[in-house]
Amino acid sequence: MNSKKIKPSTLLLYIALSLGAVIMVLPFLWTALSSLKNMGQIFSVPPTILPNPIVWKNYPESLAALPFGRAYFNSFYIAAIVVVVQLLTASMAGYAFAKLKFKGHNVIFVLFLATMMIPSQVTMIPLFIIMKNLKLIGTHWSLILPASLFNAFGVFLMRQFTASLPDELEEAAIIDGASVPQIFFKIIMPLIKPSMAAFGIFVFLGQWNNFMYPLIFLNKTETFTVPLLLNFFKGTYATDYPLLMAGTMISIVPVLVVYIFFQKQIIQGIAITGMKN
Repeated sequence: MNSKKIKPSTLLLYIALSLGAVIMVLPFLWTALSSLKNMGQIFSVPPTILPNPIVWKNYPESLAALPFGRAYFNSFYIAAIVVVVQLLTASMAGYAFAKLKFKGHNVIFVLFLATMMIPSQVTMIPLFIIMKNLKLIGTHWSLILPASLFNAFGVFLMRQFTASLPDELEEAAIIDGASVPQIFFKIIMPLIKPSMAAFGIFVFLGQWNNFMYPLIFLNKTETFTVPLLLNFFKGTYATDYPLLMAGTMISIVPVLVVYIFFQKQIIQGIAITGMKN
């Protein structure tokens, strides 16, 4: 039985990827193990890796200490609304840039992509002023509206995938008398579902983990999202690290579920961004 030889370059690549995977997993493992320790074990010198004894009560105490149920609901429905609206707006804009040839469409698309280079910190103050003038500070609309209406990465992703579709599909539909909305909703949208699924996952993960904007716009505990609620475990002079770690593990359960079941779409979404026109 012939065994296939592995090239030295391939072996080095596997070793490098394995080391990278270990480095990426270590913080997660440290958080998971720390969530089962008490304060003394976390700050012991030399540090202990495995909890001894295992403190299971950190999880129920973490859930009881803060209104996680309400925060979970807030995070989920905000993320769900943003995902649905962004999928619609980004796919429509991507179709327009890819298939509708209008004057200056390439220039507008480049300017669209240029917004990705602007740090979010630059737009925080203007965005806060706008939300304040609209009297939306302290409400979830201050998080939903800005995130839903614009996403340059999503438009780029949808445009790349839509541009790869053959023009003959549109031409045949036009001959049959189909309008632009009919072409988009009945022909283009069903064909770009893989890219929409990948983009939807990216948006959901980004919204679920969003901390900065809820911190700026929300001011009532009942409106807090999960990442913002976790900040309550940090006091002025001390932090309850066991409960913080337990709460963190609870908060990442939806993220893990999404990644485990949709990792194929996530990888496909990354691959789509490299497609040529």
